[in-house]
Amino acid sequence: MARGAASGEREGFLYLRQAPAPPRPPPAPRASLPERLRENLFHGWRASLLTLACLALAAALAPPLLRFLVFDAVWSAPDGEACRAPGAGACWAFIWRKLPYFIYGAYPVGERWRVDATMLVGAALAFWLLRLSAPRRGLAALLFFGAYPILAFVLLHGAPALGLPRVPTELWGGVFVSLLVAVVGMVVSLPLGVLLALGRRSRLPLLSLFCAGFIEIVRGVPMITVLFMANTMLPLFVPENLAPDRLLRPLIGVALFASAYMAEVVRGGLAAIPRGQYEAAAALGLSAAQAQRFVVLPQALRAVIPGVVNTFISLFKDTTLVAVVGVFDFLRTIDAARLDPVWAGPTIAATGYAFAALFYFTFCFAMSRYSRALEGRLSHGRRR
Repeated sequence: MARGAASGEREGFLYLRQAPAPPRPPPAPRASLPERLRENLFHGWRASLLTLACLALAAALAPPLLRFLVFDAVWSAPDGEACRAPGAGACWAFIWRKLPYFIYGAYPVGERWRVDATMLVGAALAFWLLRLSAPRRGLAALLFFGAYPILAFVLLHGAPALGLPRVPTELWGGVFVSLLVAVVGMVVSLPLGVLLALGRRSRLPLLSLFCAGFIEIVRGVPMITVLFMANTMLPLFVPENLAPDRLLRPLIGVALFASAYMAEVVRGGLAAIPRGQYEAAAALGLSAAQAQRFVVLPQALRAVIPGVVNTFISLFKDTTLVAVVGVFDFLRTIDAARLDPVWAGPTIAATGYAFAALFYFTFCFAMSRYSRALEGRLSHGRRR
């Protein structure tokens, strides 16, 4: 027995290095810019052909766009006379003159500071919450999801007891309404989507059937149908004096519609978690709820970050559909402003829609870049 153990020990030494490992070559220096361009854009004849085709398309489209949007544009004018001149480009003077209406809609001029305060506080809390290295992010979440909605409602709707006159939602409009609809839809859809995904995977037949039915029905109809149903059907389920506000109805419809899509995104992440993770959680003595909270959901949500952000981006663009139920969102204010006879002209509509495209692109691109940064940060922490 002793001789066998000694033999095993001698054999084990065969796997130990007796001399220092040879030095490895230094890492290759980073390629120069021309080399990276050649590698990424002209690596092979197919890549070269596609690159040349894209460059030709850009060369054909860029000059007229630049002439219309920049070089021939009218940047300052008291009315639309200069914008109606032959050869005039985009009428940015129209955007500048109508910018307060685009932001606030018909909100009373003397009370617009309340909208500014609401948006500034919301932006500050969102920045605090979304910055992963920020301290006390739990407090930021508590303020954003708990105190901020109350503050926003008091400021925007008014409270006579506090000296804030009431402003009916019929006067709300513009950018801040579009942001309000998008933020409410995003904030509600993620937790509700998680609950629906968990309910659909539940072993309780009635709960699973209810969640699956809700998801399939909502996903099977267009969003405009959900908005019409929310606008016409919700008042029938409550007493007349408790009927939802005309702005609250599309908010509920948007949140429910986005939740159904979010549920399927989260369910895909849950289905991707290996069975071994559940077994490992059970081996550690975690209950089913603890396993979902500490083991399964964090991994599932990390895996579906691109899908979640894609749903948020789609929701942000779909907020323009609330105009069909009478809500004056940002795009609706542009449609109304371009009918002003003082600014009538052939380039007014194109300028307004170009400004709207720039607005939506800015927010969607920012969400996309934050998603990429978040993925990189989580992947880096996981590798460490």
